[in-house]
Amino acid sequence: MLDLANRIPQSPLPTGEISTGELLAALAGHPTKRLVFTYEGRDVLPGYHVTEVKDGQFQALDCGANPEAWRETFIQLWDVPSDDGRTHMTAGKFSAIMRKVAETVPFDAQAKLTFEVSDGRGAISLYRAERIDIGGDEIRVSLSRRLASCKPRDRWLEQTRSKCCG
Repeated sequence: MLDLANRIPQSPLPTGEISTGELLAALAGHPTKRLVFTYEGRDVLPGYHVTEVKDGQFQALDCGANPEAWRETFIQLWDVPSDDGRTHMTAGKFSAIMRKVAETVPFDAQAKLTFEVSDGRGAISLYRAERIDIGGDEIRVSLSRRLASCKPRDRWLEQTRSKCCG
């Protein structure tokens, strides 16, 4: 098997995406605040669970035949109502889950962060962490759909913007 890992540059995070480390750092100082994820114009239900945390290292070839490599952390949220009247989990509990995962499945703090969200009836949908708002007794993490893109086109647009408007 050909080892390209040392020859493929790591793809940087797109603008507006929060990394795994940035999320955990934002939560660190607020362990007692409720952690509320929002997506599709609504909040996750108070009984939501973190059902799985995965770390992946990917190597790919984009549509322009350019090699790509990245690390990605997947956090699966099961968006279900509380069966015992609980409120949203605290940032401290979420952080403890992530620490427990890191003991067995180490992840890169700079990794791309993807949330897989489902209510247990519909298919999983993919989201990226777009914004973190901390206030009052809660932390709100705004998720937006992870869309397909053409990396060569995205790079060309970024270069064009920086040349004409930089």
